[in-house]
Amino acid sequence: MSQHSAITIEEGGTNVYADLGYADAAEMQRKSQLAAEIARAIKARRLTQADAAQLLGIDQSKISRITRGQFRGVSEAKLLELVAKLGHDVKIVVGPVRRRAGKIELQFA
Repeated sequence: MSQHSAITIEEGGTNVYADLGYADAAEMQRKSQLAAEIARAIKARRLTQADAAQLLGIDQSKISRITRGQFRGVSEAKLLELVAKLGHDVKIVVGPVRRRAGKIELQFA
C-alpha cells in the first residue's frame, strides 16, 4: 500500500517579492515590470542585444542581465529612461491620497 503525503498549497499575493519576504518588494516588482517591458520592446523592434545596447547607450551585457530579470544595481530611473529610449512615453502623475502614504503604480498602455 502506498503512502500519500499531504501537499499544502498556499495562494500567493499579487507581489511575488513580498511573498518571498523582500524588504523592497514594491520597488522590485516595479523594476521587474520595467525590465519585462524593455525586453518586449527590444523583441518587438527586432533588435539584437548589441543593437539595443548601442541605441540605449549601455553595455550589451547589461541589456542581457536586465532582460533576464537581473536588475539589482539598476535604478528605477534608469529603467524608465531605457523604456523611453525604446519609444515609449513615460508619464509620472503625482496626486493627493486619502491614506497616510501614497503608492507607486505602473500602467502600460
